[in-house]
Amino acid sequence: MFSTAEKKHYQRHFILDKIGILGQQKIKDTKVLVIGAGGLGCPILQYLTAAGIGTIGIVDNDNVSQSNLQRQVLFSYDDIGKPKAACAREKLSKLNPHITIEAHVCFLTSKNAIGLFQQYDIIVDGSDNFQTRYLSNDAAVLTEKPLVFGAVFRFEGQVSVFNYQNGPTYRCLFPNPPAPSSIPNCSEIGVLGVLPGIIGCYQANEVLKIACNIGEVLSGKLLSINSLNLQQNRVNFTKNNTLQIEKLIDYDLFCGLSKKNKLDISPEELKQLIAQKDLCLVDVRKRMEREHFHIGGLHIPLHELTQRIHELKNKETLIFYCKVGQRSSIAADLAKETFPQKNIQNLAGGLDAWCSAFELS
Repeated sequence: MFSTAEKKHYQRHFILDKIGILGQQKIKDTKVLVIGAGGLGCPILQYLTAAGIGTIGIVDNDNVSQSNLQRQVLFSYDDIGKPKAACAREKLSKLNPHITIEAHVCFLTSKNAIGLFQQYDIIVDGSDNFQTRYLSNDAAVLTEKPLVFGAVFRFEGQVSVFNYQNGPTYRCLFPNPPAPSSIPNCSEIGVLGVLPGIIGCYQANEVLKIACNIGEVLSGKLLSINSLNLQQNRVNFTKNNTLQIEKLIDYDLFCGLSKKNKLDISPEELKQLIAQKDLCLVDVRKRMEREHFHIGGLHIPLHELTQRIHELKNKETLIFYCKVGQRSSIAADLAKETFPQKNIQNLAGGLDAWCSAFELS
C-alpha cells in the first residue's frame, strides 16, 4: 500500500484520526487537475503535492516572468522564460517523488476541456479571467466533476466549491459575466503578494476534504477574506435548477471579448506611425506604472481623462495605451465620443504586447 519512504513522508497524516492510513490511501487514489500555475496555482500545487495526491495535472500555457515572482513562490529568477507547467512539474517532482505529475502546456479551451476533465476526479480553478472560470464551470458540470474555485483582487479573496455532488455551480452565483474592462485584472490593479497563497491554501484544503470525505465542503457557500483586517464573510447561495448547461460555447464571445475594438492598432502598426509629427500618444496608466516604463506621450490617467479631455483638442491623431489594452480601450472610446472627427486608436494588448513584439523586458 505504502512504501517505507511514503510512510515517513505521510506520517503526520497517518496519525490524524480523520485521515489515517485509509484517508491517505484516498488521497493517493485521487486525481486532481489544477488550472493555472500562477499565484493561486503555486500554493495549490505545492500543498497537494506534499499531501500526496496521487496524480496532479497542471494546465498552463504561460511562461514565467519576473513580475510573477512577487507571489508565485514556486518559481525563481532561474525560471524566467520557462513554461510554467513544465517548470512546476520539475520542481514538484522533487518535493514528492511518490506521485505522478502531468504537465499540459496549453490553454484550457472549449476544444480540450472535456477531454482533460474526464481524466481527473477534482478540478481546481486557479485562473485569473472570467472566460476560463465560466468554461471551467461548464466543463465541470458536463463531466460531473467538483470544481474548487478561488479568486483574488487587490487585498481580498474568495473561495467556494461548485458542482459538488450536483450542488450549486458558478453560474448559480454569477449568471452573467461583468462588462468587459469593468473589472481590471491583477496586472493592472495589483494584488498583495501573500493573498494568493492564503486563498490557494484554502483551495487545497477543500480538495483534501473532498478526497477524504471529511469536514464541511464549501458547496453553496462563498467565503470572502479581507487580508487587511482578516475579516471573513460567508454567503450562502442555492442551486438554480432552471439553468441548463448542454454544451461548451465561445467564452470569449460570452464575456464580450471576441470582437476586436475597431479602434485597435497593433504594436507593429504603431511603430510605423510613431514618427509622425501630429501623432500624440496618451498613457492612461497610474503614475507609478508610468515611472516604471513608458513609450512616451502625454500622461493622463484614465480616472482623470473626463476632466482633462480638453488637453487633447488640438491633437489630430491620438493613440491611447496602458498595460494590457483594457483601460486604454475605454479611453479611446471616450475620446472618440468627444472628438468624432479625430483619428483615435488604441494599442491592442497594451505595453505587454509592445514589449513582446519587440522583445523588451
